[in-house]
Amino acid sequence: MQAFGPLLATEVRRHRRPLGQKCYVDEAFFFRGKEKRYLYRAVDEHGQVVDVLFREHRDTESAAAFFRQALARTGWQPAQVISDHHQPYVRAVQEVLPEAEHVRTGLHRARGETTKPIERSHVFTRDRLRGARGVKTLPTGQRFFEGFEGFEALHALRRGHTRLVDLVPGHDPARATVHQRVRAVAHAVTALGAALIKAVAPAA
Repeated sequence: MQAFGPLLATEVRRHRRPLGQKCYVDEAFFFRGKEKRYLYRAVDEHGQVVDVLFREHRDTESAAAFFRQALARTGWQPAQVISDHHQPYVRAVQEVLPEAEHVRTGLHRARGETTKPIERSHVFTRDRLRGARGVKTLPTGQRFFEGFEGFEALHALRRGHTRLVDLVPGHDPARATVHQRVRAVAHAVTALGAALIKAVAPAA
């Protein structure tokens, strides 16, 4: 997990679908003993995960660091950033994404944008982390959330956020049955594994 997680995440990002125009951002918190740690996450309007960043503090510096990392990795410039009313997002968006419209909202609204897409997106990660018995350090957590099986990288394959046809020649997502899609994901994982082996072979 620690050795190949980041490599897997990088490889999956190369094949994912283009990101949308909206960025829903929020942070989920996890406990290490009595101490809180914060996982910054963002999804687009299609539910595709943009990026993740595991941090010790929940502040402007962390929010800005998350946006800078996401931009560096994706080159994405969303037209709109939707967040809750957490104050540090105001300065972070102004600093890193000055051209984007910043919408501050909440989970329950009668009309308009809500933070529901990102709140729902947290559920999967929380559920899988319980079975993994938590994380002990920030670097370990970052690698874990990015690449461990069932988390962001392979979740993108399962949710259709990755172009499977790039990894599985002949796959037709429009006509594929559920079973064919499952097999395609399995073949994609095999192809990604082969790519990782090839990438680390010279070092070995």
